[in-house]
Amino acid sequence: MTGHTHFSGSYRAGEVDFLLRRLPQQDFVDVAEKEALIQSGQRHYSQMLSPESAPSERYMRLFDAACAANNPRMAQDCLRLADLIAGRREGQVTIVSLARAGTPVGVVVTRLLRERFGRDAVHYCVSIVRDRGIDAAALRHILAQGHAPASIVFVDGWTGKGVIARELARSIDVFNVRHGTAIDPGLYVLSDLAGAAACAASCDDYLIPSSILNSTVSGLVSRTVMLDDMDADDFHGCVVYAAFADIDRSQSFADGLTALALAADVRDARAIDAHAARERSQTYIAGAMRRYGVADVNLVKPGIGEATRVLLRRVPRLLVLRSLDAPDVAHLAVLADEKQVPVEIDPHLPYHAVSLIRSAADG
Repeated sequence: MTGHTHFSGSYRAGEVDFLLRRLPQQDFVDVAEKEALIQSGQRHYSQMLSPESAPSERYMRLFDAACAANNPRMAQDCLRLADLIAGRREGQVTIVSLARAGTPVGVVVTRLLRERFGRDAVHYCVSIVRDRGIDAAALRHILAQGHAPASIVFVDGWTGKGVIARELARSIDVFNVRHGTAIDPGLYVLSDLAGAAACAASCDDYLIPSSILNSTVSGLVSRTVMLDDMDADDFHGCVVYAAFADIDRSQSFADGLTALALAADVRDARAIDAHAARERSQTYIAGAMRRYGVADVNLVKPGIGEATRVLLRRVPRLLVLRSLDAPDVAHLAVLADEKQVPVEIDPHLPYHAVSLIRSAADG
């Protein structure tokens, strides 16, 4: 089985096992070319990678400011999520984070389960791809290590429109039928903007600091890919950006969050109105598609995390902000300036930020 390798990236051994196939770094496609191939239907987004560049010093100052302002909130939400998981699972807990927004959260939550709640917890990171599902080979590998299906908890950073939460539910249902298992398909997140998660610390659109960096806060691991040479036993692939080791913040970011969380009190979980979040999401998406003449729902990305992803690795058409002066969107304003992306201010926006991807039909 050629794909059964695992590694810890730039995290310490035992913090996470990435169940991913490491690929050579030359398998890159230019961002504009990738966007055209995706939107023309010639290739799926999971079949291509664009190269990452090191963040500028200006941008890293914004990351540091985001950490100073919001790490206490993120740490508290990680603690709340760990508390909720501990209450819903007996025995060993198998955290399965979704690469790669879920990776830093998975690292911190696993440490909190061990150090704060005294639980036996392990952490794997696996790939899930829209329209393709979760990496079934990776799941089979986890089960082959003796972890009980009932111990598995899927963790991600946030929901945008809820696409990955629904993809997870669909693909786990298929996996359960094929393998006679009863894995819980629910998704656990820090912020559930779409009202699609099984469990969330909040439904607020706030700046999760790890959302504004790529590999340098996720173990130096790229977005995951599914190449044409994969067989049924191969893990999904990734590139490891070893050249960024000197600017990597993955371990220090997780350590800082863990320290903040361990020093905090577990607060009573706030009531999460998932129904209201779902209604808000659906209403906004439908209205935005009409307002901006968007035919493909995949071109609308609501929330700070998703809006940042567009500016970092897609071809943006427009950045919409509720307020240009909000500290949580300062990094987006910098990215828009650097990439010459138009910015629109909408004080009635139900999120801090929304990005629109440029349609290939627009040239």
